[in-house]
Amino acid sequence: MTENVTPIFEGHEWSFELLQKAYDSIEEIAIGELGLDVYPNQIEIISSEQMLDAYSCVGLPLMYQHWSFGKHFVRDEAYYRKGLAGLAYEIVINSNPCISYNMEENSMALQTLVMAHAAFGHNHFFKNNYLFREWTDADSIHDYLAFAKNFVANCEERYGVDQVEDILDAAHALRDQGVFRYRRPPRPTARELEAIHRQRDQHAAQQSVLDLWTDSTLGSGKTGQAQDSHRGLRQPDLNLPQENVLYFLEKHSPNLEPWQSEIVRIVRYLAQYLYPQKQTKVMNEGCATFVHYYIVNRLLEKGLITQGAFMEMMHSHTSVIKQPDFDDPMFPGLNPYALGFAMMQDIRRICENPTKEDLDWFPDFAGNDDWKSVLREAWANYRDESFILQFLSPALIRKLKLFVITDDADKSDLVVSQIHNQQGYREIRRTLARSYDLAYLVPDIQVSDVDLKGDRELKLCHSVLDNIMLEEKSRDDVLRYTKRLWGYDVSLCGRDRDSEATIYRASTRD
Repeated sequence: MTENVTPIFEGHEWSFELLQKAYDSIEEIAIGELGLDVYPNQIEIISSEQMLDAYSCVGLPLMYQHWSFGKHFVRDEAYYRKGLAGLAYEIVINSNPCISYNMEENSMALQTLVMAHAAFGHNHFFKNNYLFREWTDADSIHDYLAFAKNFVANCEERYGVDQVEDILDAAHALRDQGVFRYRRPPRPTARELEAIHRQRDQHAAQQSVLDLWTDSTLGSGKTGQAQDSHRGLRQPDLNLPQENVLYFLEKHSPNLEPWQSEIVRIVRYLAQYLYPQKQTKVMNEGCATFVHYYIVNRLLEKGLITQGAFMEMMHSHTSVIKQPDFDDPMFPGLNPYALGFAMMQDIRRICENPTKEDLDWFPDFAGNDDWKSVLREAWANYRDESFILQFLSPALIRKLKLFVITDDADKSDLVVSQIHNQQGYREIRRTLARSYDLAYLVPDIQVSDVDLKGDRELKLCHSVLDNIMLEEKSRDDVLRYTKRLWGYDVSLCGRDRDSEATIYRASTRD
């Protein structure tokens, strides 16, 4: 403990002056010692009801209106008021500046903890991880959210709430199939989108007048030959197969008005913005937890917090990283906070005190004196699946008591297929990594074909992995929503990914 240093705070209550002092001390450690690189921070203190409201809108500071958000708010509020569920200490936004929402009910100790966790841990990860750098635009998200909120509100006034919700319901049903997974998505700015919207409105108005004049003076609309020329695009021009179903519907649906296409675009853009977070839950939370743990310990060593405050912070920390046993009624699977934090602590151990086993498994960084740069490099260049595949050590596998159970549908018994030996460690790591790979978790459904000259039926193809089918009711409901956006029948063909044999067919005609 450093002598002649006065703790930043000693009581339970917080004030903005104390928050500033704590922030400055945290920043000195985060930037000066850990070498973190963060966006400017904007920390806001909000009430529990405001936190519930942020929950319901997927944690975004601005959001268009939709009945599903209200449903989530009522559910979460009821659980919270009855003591059946708690609230997060904070919510952090991937934006520039980085916005952190802290609960006003937090004690000063918890405010210090969550500033270290969110304003520096999550902030650094958002700014530096390659998925967020390449696939999201932190600089323009606030403007885009404001544009989206205003655009949907204006559509509700002009076309009616029911008409807008009808499109939003259909687009929300396809959000998981509304992202680009394998190529960089187009990312227009909010200003460009507003210009596009104005152009679409002007074009729609001009086209309506032109069609009216043509029908009244010539007695016909577009000729069949012109329609064929416009609609007769096939696979090369439509970029088929297309993995992003919402993108295809937005660009090519013969049924959507310009304002409806814009709403589909809004839903698709926000789904793409949130997609990297689905791929980095373990790394993102592990990074933030590691950062706050390091900073809190350094604050104690420097005499800037009291033993009582440290114990309160550690109580919250251990609750966050708790990993229930498999037979515990509260077992949710592997806790991403626990796994991420344990792996990052283990990386530091391998750098500082490597064993012979560590030197064999991790020759590139075992024994590296600069463990901080090793962690920063990992935070920047990996996602959950690749991070686990590269950095999960045999020592941590033993500590977490991991093994693989194979469930073969053709056999009556479960088999423990991978145990703690050299081959087993590699298979355990590979199996665990695959469980975080969205390519295996989200159904691979693509637009395979459509004949715009013929019946205009939209044909989708589901690449079936390991004979895992879609739940029939949800599948049929989503097909009906797709038909609502497309305007014509939609069919879905399920084919085995390896043999390409057809397994099932479904259609809105059935």
